[in-house]
Amino acid sequence: MPIITISRQDGSLGDEIAEQLSAKLNMELVGRKTVISGWLSEVASKYQLHMLEESPKFYLTDFMDGLTFKEYIEMKLLEAAESSSMIVVGMGGQLIFQEHLQSLRVRIVASEENRIQRFAHKYGIAENEAQRLITQSDKKHRKYLFTLYQAEWDDTLAFDLVLNTDNLSVEQCVEMIAGYVASNQFNISREKTNMENKINADVCFKHPAEVEFARILDMYGIEWQYEPRTFPVKWDAEGNVTMAFSPDFYLTKFDTYIEITTMEQKYVTTKNKKVKRLRELYPDININIVYKKDFHTLLKRFGFSGEDEINEFNRS
Repeated sequence: MPIITISRQDGSLGDEIAEQLSAKLNMELVGRKTVISGWLSEVASKYQLHMLEESPKFYLTDFMDGLTFKEYIEMKLLEAAESSSMIVVGMGGQLIFQEHLQSLRVRIVASEENRIQRFAHKYGIAENEAQRLITQSDKKHRKYLFTLYQAEWDDTLAFDLVLNTDNLSVEQCVEMIAGYVASNQFNISREKTNMENKINADVCFKHPAEVEFARILDMYGIEWQYEPRTFPVKWDAEGNVTMAFSPDFYLTKFDTYIEITTMEQKYVTTKNKKVKRLRELYPDININIVYKKDFHTLLKRFGFSGEDEINEFNRS
């Protein structure tokens, strides 16, 4: 699904642009409030929620199934992106979705002078106080991104589009982003798009790793289907499906499902549980996860050697 991430300086009109863009494109707006007050409030204590408001380091704390808060947020965002279009404001979205094939990463900036004037007007405070608050805010943004991702907040190379609102209105920025989306159909990277089209014009991959894996399979003549089946794996008391799992690939010749992950081991706890649950509920189904280390080994060798590889997966 299409994803727009918006990183913005306070006083740059970034929040206003995100809100109007959400309404214009009919895309869900997901920000810090949605994540903390919505998603995390269901699984975290009041103390934990308080600490998440106060300390970037607390996001690195383990709290559920070996996941840190940072990893849990990333997992929830990526899962949500599979089923709905979103505009993600802040939270390092440009890094979380940097390899998402249908992402547009936008940065909204303005001169310090304009930011101060807008901030002072918005909150009815003196300009010297506005300057102090903006400096403090910028420091917190930088600290958050560096603590969680060791990345610079204002690195322009992390974005596909940077807009300076010194001479652009909110409406103009919204029209520019919407126009860019419409004309490019979210094919942000020409290289990514060409790679995807060479594999299968009808398949919309969610991650570059899947494209690479499909290339490997095609090179060695291994027939595959992309997410051909969804398996319910959890139900509520009334019998409604509350969790389902769609493995990435089905290798038709070998009757085997493959789930790809290039994330660090600690990120895949939930995925492992889904696979384990699927095996318990569907014992006749062959499914295996290709982990980061396995996937990079395959890339170095550039492909399977044949049936022995699949048999090895099925024995694992």
